[in-house]
Formats: sequence, structure tokens, C-alpha cells
Amino acid sequence: MIKQILSKEILEYLKTKSEKVLLDVRTDEEWNMFGKPDGEKLGIKTYFLTIKDESFIQEFNKLLISKNCEVFTLCKVGQRSQFVAELLQENDYNCINISDGFDGWVS
Repeated sequence: MIKQILSKEILEYLKTKSEKVLLDVRTDEEWNMFGKPDGEKLGIKTYFLTIKDESFIQEFNKLLISKNCEVFTLCKVGQRSQFVAELLQENDYNCINISDGFDGWVS
């Protein structure tokens, strides 16, 4: 089961000591239209990787993210990021889905 977190809870959760990264899986169009989260400002390494086809896991592996990290997954409303979290969990990553997505983040 994938842990769920609301965007408003992220800043508090980031204070915990474990290693964390943010994986934004929105599309180029969404990044251009709605912007990107400022991971540096939040204090979390941020990656941007769109789901284009079945090569997603190979592309993700090229990011060299440690399996010791908690991976926050983010999309526009929380559905794609849930799918990605499940996919990564099958590959032994510890994922947390931002259930209200980027829409919740900027509300």
C-alpha cells in the first residue's frame, strides 16, 4: 500500500531525518502551463520525468535515485503519481504519493 500525503503536509514531513526526493511526473505542457515546484526552496532534490511509454522505469533508473530515499510522487491531481508510486514500489522503492497533486500544492 502506498502512503498518501496532502500537499499541505509536505513541509512538516520534510523535517524528518530520512532521505527524500520529489519526482514530478507531469507533462511538459503541464510544467509550462502551471510551473514546477521549487525543490531547492523546499529543501528536497527534485526530478522531472514524464510517463511517455513502457520505458519509464529505464528512464527513472538513469536518475540514480537510491532505494534508501523516500520518493514523493507528484502529478497534476494525484492519479498518475499513484500509478508511478505503485510501479516504483514494485521495483523496491519507498514511495509516498502526493494525493492532491500539484493542484493542491498551489491552491
